[in-house]
Amino acid sequence: MATKKLVYLLIGVTMMLAGSSGSAFAQSIPFVGSAPKAVIAGQQFQLQYTFNNQKGTDFRIDPSIIENFNALAGPNAMIGSSTQIVNGKSSSIEYITYTYVFSAKKEGEFNIPPASIKMGNSEYKSNALTIKVLPPDKTPQQGGGAAPQQQAGTAAVGGEDIFMRMIVSNRNVYEQEGFLVTFKLYTLLGIQSFTPKFPEFEGFLAQDVERKEEAVQWELENYNGRNYQVAAVKQTVLYPQRSGQIKIGGAKADAIVQIRNQARARNFFGDFFDQYQSVAKELTTSPVTIDVKPLPPGKPASFSGAVGSFTMTSAINKTSLKANEAITVKLTIKGNGNIKLLKTPEIKFPNDFEPYDPKVDNNIKTSATGASGTKTIEYMAIPRYAGDFEIPAVEVSFLDTKSGTYKTITSDQYSLHVEKSEGGGEAPVVSNYTNRQSVQSLGKDIHYIKTGTVHFKVNKDIFFGSLFYVMVYLMIAILFAVFFIIYRKQVKENANIALVRTRKANKTAVRRLRQAGRLLKESKSEAFYEEVLRALWGYLSDKLNIPPSSLTKDNVAVELTKYGVSDELSAEFLEIINTCEFARYAPSGVSGGMDKLFDETVNAIGNMENKL
Repeated sequence: MATKKLVYLLIGVTMMLAGSSGSAFAQSIPFVGSAPKAVIAGQQFQLQYTFNNQKGTDFRIDPSIIENFNALAGPNAMIGSSTQIVNGKSSSIEYITYTYVFSAKKEGEFNIPPASIKMGNSEYKSNALTIKVLPPDKTPQQGGGAAPQQQAGTAAVGGEDIFMRMIVSNRNVYEQEGFLVTFKLYTLLGIQSFTPKFPEFEGFLAQDVERKEEAVQWELENYNGRNYQVAAVKQTVLYPQRSGQIKIGGAKADAIVQIRNQARARNFFGDFFDQYQSVAKELTTSPVTIDVKPLPPGKPASFSGAVGSFTMTSAINKTSLKANEAITVKLTIKGNGNIKLLKTPEIKFPNDFEPYDPKVDNNIKTSATGASGTKTIEYMAIPRYAGDFEIPAVEVSFLDTKSGTYKTITSDQYSLHVEKSEGGGEAPVVSNYTNRQSVQSLGKDIHYIKTGTVHFKVNKDIFFGSLFYVMVYLMIAILFAVFFIIYRKQVKENANIALVRTRKANKTAVRRLRQAGRLLKESKSEAFYEEVLRALWGYLSDKLNIPPSSLTKDNVAVELTKYGVSDELSAEFLEIINTCEFARYAPSGVSGGMDKLFDETVNAIGNMENKL
């Protein structure tokens, strides 16, 4: 009986919270209904409707509600008002609340249609509700219950009174396929404190599910024949990093709960009243083993480790333009899965185009259904010559977990018509700019020629035909020859895009590391690791003349060996890359580690530059 009283008390608190949240919500919605999400069959509960105007009339609920619920009381109308202050300005809202008392006839999940109310000539509809009706608790003889505790009269807490479970959504997954792990707390007792310690998730990349509310939300749930107050204390999406069997360790928690003493005290008037005491309880969950299947054979060339379901759309800002005008190609990849592992595809612009670093924007959220969102990539390039050009399509591949096969999505192919720039000039010069913010118009640096009367001055000294005259001409001819050779060499080198990229590799890496240093000071860990990764991969791509889409740790190690780079320096580079890739998904939050990684990256690039 004490256990049932406690359950009823908890349910009453839940209904009060539902009612209060509904009233607060009503401040922004004209007509809103509220009820508990779950009730027990035969138990009484309140169904409330709040309208933000006291002049509402002809309030009605759908008659079909009595098919599944017994009407015990209502509607009882209550008029009230609330005042709120926003930015120093106060506003008052008047409302009327209609309250019914029902009890559930049977178990199941039932829908309550919207109610209606009129104000003047307008009719308003409330929101529909869904209530889950749970079966009553089994008797102690049926389910064990807490009877041993009551008979013993001790302060011990039974294993069925409070416990914690680790619930895994899928125990048989592919490598890099996300699945949900939920830690739930079940209790029949009042909780004073709860201190959990969750496993480290070794062998997985972990992303915690974003909570809408800061406080833990309690709900009724029937488990093993008993109705508990249940809260999901932690939800995490895990991505296995290798195939085989990976074990998730159990969680632990220290809880302090209140239980009723068997001996009851008598007050001054001779009545009995309950006494409670606090008891410590250690909770544990059993470990779980996950069977991780390796990725199927036959990986496409455009596969970079993405697992899930994705779509891709593309757009271009214009297809007809003039030389030296910029074009922008935008790719949008959308879907569910480990979208962060999708590498940025490379668009192979024509040779007469000058491309710039793409701008990547991730908008990803992690929920109980996994990670989902969009990855938007903007590519910018400038054509330097007139003509007709083709921008080829790009491909992105992923493993579809539903079919267990690789699928490839393709962007659109675009045809461009480029006309000569204004004045008929073209700029075949390869600029040193690396991003769109630095792009400037080229071929427009001719200053205005001043006009006016020319005044000549007569020189009485005879210079023409003298020895000094001949020497000056010889010097001019020699300097012209030297400058011509140097100019031809520069033009040839500028025409070699690979050589230009190799030259600017160190400067580009230094610029990105400066940005990483600023992010380090601002403690933006995820952006810091991403910028360090861009600096490392960009440096290797430019220095080794390998396209970003073809960069892998294996071919980087092979190319560095060809250049005579030591195995120690190569291993140091790859270790920094591994650390950054792991930290982006499982950041430690320790600034000291970020400082050390930054110093190691600067030293590694400096040593590599000296060697190459």
